[in-house]
Amino acid sequence: MTAPRTALLPHPRAAEVLPAPTASRRPWATALRALVCGAAMAGPAITLATGSSPPPLIHFTVLANLLVAVAFGWSAVRAWRGAPPLRPRLTGGVLLLAAITGLMHHLVLVNYADTPAPGTGWPLAATVLLHTVAPSAVAADWLLLTAPRTLRLAHIPLWLTAPAAYLGLALTRGALLSSGAPDRYPYPFLDVDTYGYAGTLTQALALGLLFTALATLITAVDHIRPNVAGWIQHRRNRISPPAAGGLK
Repeated sequence: MTAPRTALLPHPRAAEVLPAPTASRRPWATALRALVCGAAMAGPAITLATGSSPPPLIHFTVLANLLVAVAFGWSAVRAWRGAPPLRPRLTGGVLLLAAITGLMHHLVLVNYADTPAPGTGWPLAATVLLHTVAPSAVAADWLLLTAPRTLRLAHIPLWLTAPAAYLGLALTRGALLSSGAPDRYPYPFLDVDTYGYAGTLTQALALGLLFTALATLITAVDHIRPNVAGWIQHRRNRISPPAAGGLK
């Protein structure tokens, strides 16, 4: 008996498999996200260099800016390599932290009489970078360089773990310090000496509900905002010259 015809066909070799197309780099996104990373790093760096009270690394603002710097630094690297963007569950959390940082400073903390004035020179520069420049840059990146309709309500519990963890850190640090220690609590509304644990946790719960509402608003806006990133990509593709060999 003769072998089936299919057995006589040559087997495909691994070397003949076509490689996956290489994703193109995104230089504009790389540059802009590197600038955001630099702005988010500059504020904490100036704060650490000039000193502040309480210690800089117990400030929610400083920690949030450091997280922004890490996320945008890695996002810039991925854009330069042509890799996919970071997952929305991560970028949405970073956006929420940046929004909390800016809004809490400009709408809440400035109204407390005990909040120190930013001063002039380097302290003022650090305040502007931490509370205005970095949050605004994160919002601009979201509106201009990310695709809409990617955030989900299911992401919100994950996003809120960072503020909840910070609350635990601040209260644990305050409990470990001796009573009457200066700058025992980094923010007035977390001062257990003044409000007691019941009052402090009540205020923290109210803030948590506001943060949840803010996260819900961000998610809703994400589903109705225009696709600016797609429009920019479309325009760039239209004005790009054809690839070599594309014309015969």
